[in-house]
Amino acid sequence: MSDSQYGQGRSVVGRRLLIGLGVLLAVALLAGLGARLAGGGHASHPDTASPTPTIGAPSPSRSATATASAPASPTASDGDVPSVPSPPHTNSPTDYAKAFAAALWSYDTRRLTQAQEVNGLRLWLTSENQYADGASVEAQVPDPVLWSRMRDNGQFATATVAEAHLPSAFQTAIAQNPGALTTAYIYAVTVTGSQQIAWNGGGKGAEDRALTLAVQCRPNADCALASISQTVYP
Repeated sequence: MSDSQYGQGRSVVGRRLLIGLGVLLAVALLAGLGARLAGGGHASHPDTASPTPTIGAPSPSRSATATASAPASPTASDGDVPSVPSPPHTNSPTDYAKAFAAALWSYDTRRLTQAQEVNGLRLWLTSENQYADGASVEAQVPDPVLWSRMRDNGQFATATVAEAHLPSAFQTAIAQNPGALTTAYIYAVTVTGSQQIAWNGGGKGAEDRALTLAVQCRPNADCALASISQTVYP
């Protein structure tokens, strides 16, 4: 089965792209999500006194895994419950984005159902509901019918993450108005890498991958995913 079908089962309207900072609307980096910031205060992770964030990513508290490998067996061993990788404990938006991309681009239809895949990825979302765009995550996973067909073919994928960076438009916007970042502490991060796919009968293929994420990294707290953009920003 061609990997070109992966992630095409759903679409998300433009207003649910990245949960952006108001200043980014001017450069269209996190287009359409400014309205989320008008929704009210934050339910958790209250702001604490801290220096204004710099454009560079904060130092990681723990390094995130950048490469994901496929399970050795198509079935779980006794006592082993297959699952999507858990979020890393890090305050670096780039490390977090790398880890999420590795989890997203790696899947095994032989071990997980479509619902398990979706639910596992949704665990990466921020607990601040006004910023958590679960639909953008679900849109990246094949729908149940396509997943079932992929499972019939024993399809699975592994991922290699090459790098992650803050898009130039995001860096420019924040440099012009550093205070805007302290509203929601959401960073735009573009991740690039590759995906290797295999299926029954020795079939295999590979494709380059890239996506832009909105990653929330509040001071003194682990990062979390806010949204996945449909547009990749340089």
